[in-house]
Amino acid sequence: MTRDRKKTIFLAAVLLVILAAGVAVDLALPSYHIAVKVIKKATVYALVAVSMNLLNGFTGLFSLGQAGFMLLGAVAYGVLTIPVADRLSVYQYFDGGLIQFSLPELLGGGTVGTTVGMLLALAVGGILSALVAWLIGLPVLRLRSDYLAIATLGFAEILRAFFQWNALGPITNASNLLRGYPDFQHVTSYFLLAGVLIAVIVLLINSTYGRAFKAIRDDEVAAEAMGINLAKHKRMAFIISSFFAGVGGGMLAMYNGTISSASFKSSMTYEILLIVVIGGIGSISGSVIASFLYIFSSEWLLRGLDSGSFLGINAPGIFKNGFRMAVFSVIIMLIVLFFRRGIMGDKELPDLLGRRPKRRRKEAADK
Repeated sequence: MTRDRKKTIFLAAVLLVILAAGVAVDLALPSYHIAVKVIKKATVYALVAVSMNLLNGFTGLFSLGQAGFMLLGAVAYGVLTIPVADRLSVYQYFDGGLIQFSLPELLGGGTVGTTVGMLLALAVGGILSALVAWLIGLPVLRLRSDYLAIATLGFAEILRAFFQWNALGPITNASNLLRGYPDFQHVTSYFLLAGVLIAVIVLLINSTYGRAFKAIRDDEVAAEAMGINLAKHKRMAFIISSFFAGVGGGMLAMYNGTISSASFKSSMTYEILLIVVIGGIGSISGSVIASFLYIFSSEWLLRGLDSGSFLGINAPGIFKNGFRMAVFSVIIMLIVLFFRRGIMGDKELPDLLGRRPKRRRKEAADK
């Protein structure tokens, strides 16, 4: 059996195990259980981290605008899916808002109509994010390195303030919450949706466009000498990454149950960047694994450090509010120090299968 075939079988087996785990969680636990909440949030962060890795890890563009694009996707999802009957109470300060339709209701409601309407709203949020990325990419992508990061970070902060402007209240509800929209109750739905989108990103990376992105990352001068249009491919990576960030923002809105523009701060982008670095810049598998480890640790495992009791140890004087983040910061520092290239480096899970033959050949050579 060839190595590529082994990798394909291994990857398929991993995906089936993950899907089976999602089904098992749905059957065993109620939707309000903390384990379900953690898995849903980790799945959303995995998608956004992979989209950021596409730009930062595979194309070499240092962008910090993910929170802004997630905000666009979240608001678009909420605006397009809030039931018409609830709009007067949601937009109570803006006479019910400007938009008086809901995609799930336009498609007839019910299970099928609601699901299709939700998916369409997510797609619209992604497309809106992509359009804005194309617009701001025209001037911003002329910058490099830290200058590009500062420009995209500034864009995200401006967008967050812009969406809280009262003049946009009839659409965005200004600084008030958007709520009452439908969401996916089951972990399996999150797994399937995020899995399909991540698979699309993987296919893109392994295509000719993905190889062009990597060439730009490694050496722009050499890539241009080979005939790669730098401006076109940089803009393409930026737009595609923003599209998936927008969809991720809509999924995060589902998870939260409410949308507040004020919550999409720069710290959210830093969290996602941290996940990318921990998992390995240039590794899709690393971003997914790091997302689950990060959310599991911060939202569940270390929660007791803020509440006075941790792992059966009662110490209210030590385990109090804020101690969790201090311990979590130390753990992250240790990971960065001892795994400088991240957990996976630039490798993927199927690449682990290729290590054993090399080790055996080395042992045979030593004998």
